Amino acid sequence: MAGTETKTVTKTAKTPRPAKGDDLAGLEAGLDALDAVQVTRVPVREVLLRKVLPPVVAVALVLAVWQLLVSAQVTDAYKLPPPAAVWDSLRKMWLEGTLLEVLWTSVSRALLGFLMALAIGTPLGLLVARVRVVRAAIGPILSGLQSLPSVAWVPPAVLWLGLNDSMMFAVILLGAVPSIANGLVAGIDQVPPLFLRAGRTLGATGLRGARFVIMPAALPGYLAGLKQGWAFSWRSLMAAEIIASSPDLGLGLGQLLENGRNNIDMPGIFLAIILILVVGVAIDLLIFSPLERAVLRSRGLLVKS
Repeated sequence: MAGTETKTVTKTAKTPRPAKGDDLAGLEAGLDALDAVQVTRVPVREVLLRKVLPPVVAVALVLAVWQLLVSAQVTDAYKLPPPAAVWDSLRKMWLEGTLLEVLWTSVSRALLGFLMALAIGTPLGLLVARVRVVRAAIGPILSGLQSLPSVAWVPPAVLWLGLNDSMMFAVILLGAVPSIANGLVAGIDQVPPLFLRAGRTLGATGLRGARFVIMPAALPGYLAGLKQGWAFSWRSLMAAEIIASSPDLGLGLGQLLENGRNNIDMPGIFLAIILILVVGVAIDLLIFSPLERAVLRSRGLLVKS
């Protein structure tokens, strides 16, 4: 009809609001997705390319440069032996059956000394970190002992204990205990105070608090101290074996190095240096690297394994 206005009312459909329970469920799912760490196995080929190939290439380059320097005659032959001469020394020791004996003499001493240092350095580190008076009294001494070269302890240890294994272990302990204790102290200092308060609230005090709260929270720093403690143990033992040579002590890597110097046997000297390096790297790869990966994985910091 003319003059009549027709009004069309369009109703917009309202979107139903999600229930409050659905909001909470979605929020929990999102938080779970953030917390979840996808742990996948790395293919063997990728492991070989990333972890095995680089050190192999580096060793090959070192050998190539070594042989190039020998071929160029940059110095006298008795000062820089060719890699083949070092290989011949290694092969000779293997055929004589002395290679494994020499390795075991040094490695067994170092591992036993490190375990002794671990048994002493761990409670000492806890005591220094948690008792202010002890920290004020012993803390600077531990730092000073850690900076003191291990070779400085060899002469007094020989005079105190004589040329025997006890002297070797004393030098190892004096070199490794401060590193382990200081590593644990540094780890405990980095523990958030909230963890300690929560532990006390739950009744974890004293030894229970140290076992269930402090040590797990300080584990990264403690593990770093253990790695440094092993390095000091190995270095201390080599210094003791080089200086304190005796038939009663047996033939270790340090004595092998010293015998090469006395006999002007450069291939033997290079072989001893290489074996010392190989043992240090092997212990790190076989013991400390897996421990470090396990700690990182347990804390969600290692995505791939």
